[in-house]
Amino acid sequence: MTIYQFLRLFLLWVCLPHSYSPEIMFRRTPVPQQRILGTRVPRSDSKILHRQKRGWMWNQFFLLEEYTGSDYQYVGKLHSDQDKGDGSLKYILSGDGAGTLFVIDERTGDIHATRRIDREEKAFYTLRAQAVNRRTLRPVEPESEFVIKIHDINDNEPTFPEEIYAASVPEMSVVGTSVVQVTATDADDPSYGNSARVIYSILQGQPYFSVEPETGIIRTALPNMNRENREQYQVVIQAKDMGGQMGGLSGTTTVNITLTDVNDNPPRFPQNTIHLRVLESSPIGTAVGSVKATDADTGKNAEVEYRIIDGDGTDMFDIMTEKDTQEGIITVKKPLDYESRRLYTLKVEAENTHVDPRFYYLGPFKDTTIVKISIEDVDEPPVFSRSSYLFEVHEDIEVGTIIGTVMARDPDSTSSPIRFSLDRHTDLDRIFNIHSGNGSLYTSKPLDRELSQWHNLTVIAAEINNPKETTRVAVFVRILDVNDNAPQFAVFYDTFVCENARPGQLIQTISAIDKDDPLGGQKFFFSLAAVNPNFTVQDNEDNTARILTRKNGFNRHEISTYLLPVVISDNDYPIQSSTGTLTIRVCACDSQGNMQSCSAEALLLPAGLSTGALIAILLCIIILLVIVVLFAALKRQRKKEPLILSKEDIRDNIVSYNDEGGGEEDTQAFDIGTLRNPAAMEDQKLRRDIVPEALFIPRRTPTAPDNTDVRDFIHDRLKEHDLDPTAPPYDSLATYAYEGSDSIAESLSSLDSGTTDGDQSYDYLRDWGPRFSKLAEMYGGGDSDKDT
Repeated sequence: MTIYQFLRLFLLWVCLPHSYSPEIMFRRTPVPQQRILGTRVPRSDSKILHRQKRGWMWNQFFLLEEYTGSDYQYVGKLHSDQDKGDGSLKYILSGDGAGTLFVIDERTGDIHATRRIDREEKAFYTLRAQAVNRRTLRPVEPESEFVIKIHDINDNEPTFPEEIYAASVPEMSVVGTSVVQVTATDADDPSYGNSARVIYSILQGQPYFSVEPETGIIRTALPNMNRENREQYQVVIQAKDMGGQMGGLSGTTTVNITLTDVNDNPPRFPQNTIHLRVLESSPIGTAVGSVKATDADTGKNAEVEYRIIDGDGTDMFDIMTEKDTQEGIITVKKPLDYESRRLYTLKVEAENTHVDPRFYYLGPFKDTTIVKISIEDVDEPPVFSRSSYLFEVHEDIEVGTIIGTVMARDPDSTSSPIRFSLDRHTDLDRIFNIHSGNGSLYTSKPLDRELSQWHNLTVIAAEINNPKETTRVAVFVRILDVNDNAPQFAVFYDTFVCENARPGQLIQTISAIDKDDPLGGQKFFFSLAAVNPNFTVQDNEDNTARILTRKNGFNRHEISTYLLPVVISDNDYPIQSSTGTLTIRVCACDSQGNMQSCSAEALLLPAGLSTGALIAILLCIIILLVIVVLFAALKRQRKKEPLILSKEDIRDNIVSYNDEGGGEEDTQAFDIGTLRNPAAMEDQKLRRDIVPEALFIPRRTPTAPDNTDVRDFIHDRLKEHDLDPTAPPYDSLATYAYEGSDSIAESLSSLDSGTTDGDQSYDYLRDWGPRFSKLAEMYGGGDSDKDT
């Protein structure tokens, strides 16, 4: 038996309950004493060994965790030298868990644990013990501190932080390549026994992978594992404590291992020969077809670059690599012609762009195939001999003259005849025409370079057998200049001569322009059409000329205007000339030669009134007129207050004045004579839609004769109202107190009672009931009422 095993058994024996309980003795040892042990030791000098006597070292107790007994777990015993066993002392316990987790028998000093203790929660507890006199409660020993350490047992299994791990390793890796490391933890005490010593083993995943027992590193166990054969592996790792011995606790985890790709497979074409077809009319850049080499690898390891390495069509076709699909797209590089060649052969190579030098031994990472391209015939449109045509022609050619010819042919083997025509959208004025058979362009109208120097035409060539097959070509016609325009004055000249002019005085400088454009540039000559006694022309030889006077003084009263014909000619062939007439006015000038007036009426004005003063007077008159017009307009637009103040009610309105009148004797409120004398109010018409500007007292008009017909008056007023432009823009009710004639009930108005000779009886009012009794009393009095 080793010393380690002996100590371990001793500690277990000490911690387990025995008939002999451990005691902690309180001793006073003020002076260390020597105690002689009578034990001999095998020494040559036969000396006796001595041991120093000291107080008990009782500062630690040991207690096993996870106690499963039904009684309290015994921890230890406290005992003082002062304890005589008569119960006079009392033991007191304080500190971590005192009174709850740990209890003490105050008489005997026995300490017990009241419940199971987990070392993983707390590894030790610090408490304080003291013995006091039970009666006086005075301490008989100083307070001492001790520790209860919890001994660990193997009650926790190893655990992994992750239930499932994901790892990867390149395919074709050598044996022993590290994949991933997994680590398990054990909550037990690593310093006590093997409870926390973990050993790793592999439960699933052999023979492909292995694991190191001490470190948990997973490594490859087989060489040349190929991803293309199998990509995913699942490995189960076990972690077991107690050093992996029997009875130890264990935990497991799963590791999903993926083999990553390496470039260990070259590209391969599925066919040795590929056939493609393309129309001869396909434009440059048209895709003919695609080729693809397969590669068992993935990602960048499967990227392929295509190229044409040989064949008779290397100049006619090109190939490009499509990165997304990893295909080689063959395109047309030059125009094709079925009649020239009908079959092309290409040798296409596909090569990996990322090659791993470790796998060169697996062979070249490229492959080739043969691509045969057949050209298919189509009915092609005519082909012009040039891409564009330029014709030059003078503008003076006769109508019908041929200016040039365009040529086209049918490239097909049938060689169909060609018909030519002009696109009239490019010749809207129909100046040109073309012979449909031979393509000759000729003029159909006269040309004029000054109107249009260039004509851009489009000629269409179509097959007679298939008119749908057409081709267009641009024809540029440049019109060359001939001298067919005479020069003219450059601008209109407003020329004047002063009355006090002297001979040889310059009055105007003239220049000319010409629509023609000769090769040597413009050159003009100026002269008079006839000898003029008043003026002359002097050519400056720089396309300008000066007009000079020839006599001394002019009189505008005799001749106010002179007409001077000037001949302008050019120097091109044939020479063109024209005559322009200058209008020269005779004006009054100051001493500096500045014009003041050119009309004869100006002499009638006062001599001291200048032109500036006349302009100032005219402006003042205009300003006064504008002020007067504005004042009149504002006065006319001034708003007047309407009789009806409501702005919202624009419907029919009845104006009520609430005037009841004063009866028959009230002659101030209303005068019936006004209705019978219409002429009395003709001179005083007032507008009915506005408030009068001035109030006046109406004057009394004499009573008209009784033979005036009121009805005619009302009709006249009604007609006047309808025709009145100042009437309100809405309907109104005009009341004239006239009921008309031939009324069965006759008039009920009291206005006529003053003119009636006979008396009227109102006795019938008494028969109408009590409501009319008051009227019957007022008008039923007979003669007495009249006398009153």
